[in-house]
Amino acid sequence: MAKGKNNEKHKLRREQRKEEAKKIADEQSLVNAANSVKNPLHLLIPHFHKYDRNGVNVTIECGFAKDWPEDIQQWGFEITRRNMKDLYGKEWKDKEKRAELLEDTAQYLVAKQQGEPVAFCHFRFDMDFDLAVLYCYEIQLEEKVQRKGLGRFLMQLMELMAFKTQMRKVVLTVFHDNKAAMSFYKSRLNYGVDETSPSAVESEWEVNYEILSKTIKLQSK
Repeated sequence: MAKGKNNEKHKLRREQRKEEAKKIADEQSLVNAANSVKNPLHLLIPHFHKYDRNGVNVTIECGFAKDWPEDIQQWGFEITRRNMKDLYGKEWKDKEKRAELLEDTAQYLVAKQQGEPVAFCHFRFDMDFDLAVLYCYEIQLEEKVQRKGLGRFLMQLMELMAFKTQMRKVVLTVFHDNKAAMSFYKSRLNYGVDETSPSAVESEWEVNYEILSKTIKLQSK
C-alpha cells in the first residue's frame, strides 16, 4: 500500500516537472518570437512613431543596438555616462557599460529632433525568473527635452510593444538615490516593487537599488 502511494507521488512530481518545463519553454518561445521582429515599433500604428507636444517635436525609431550607426551608439553611451555615472559611484565601469549597451539582444528606441538624437531607451526581450518580459535597461533624455512628457511617452511605447509581443511585464531597475526616477515610475506610471526585488525577498545583502515592474494585461486567446 505504501509503495503504491509512493509511486503516485513520484508520478505526480514528474507531471508537475513536465508542466513547469513546458511553461518555461512556452515563455522562451515568446521571447524568441519577439527577438525575431526586426523593428517592434512597427507593430504599433504610425501615430506612435512621433511625439509633438510641449515644445518637443521628435520622430522615433527602433532597432537592434548593433545595427545603429556608430555615432548613435557612442551618443547612447555618452548620455548614459553623463546621467548615471554619479549614481553608480565606484561601480561604474566604462568597458562594462559599453558591452551592456551593445549586447546582441539589446534594442534602442531613439527619439530624434531635427535629425539629432535627444532621447533613447535601451531594452531587451528576455526571460526573467522563467517569465517572458521586456526589460528596460536605460531611458535617457537630454536636459532640453526633460519634463515635457517625452519620457512617459517612451515608457508607454515599451509597454505597448510588450503587449504586442505578449510579454508578461515590463521590468526595470532604479537606484534608491534616484528619487526623481523612483517617483516618476511609481507615482506617475504605476510601477510597483517586483516580487524579485531585494526588498521583497529575504536577503542578507544590502543593495542600493529596487526592481520595479508593471504587469501587462494580455488579451485572452
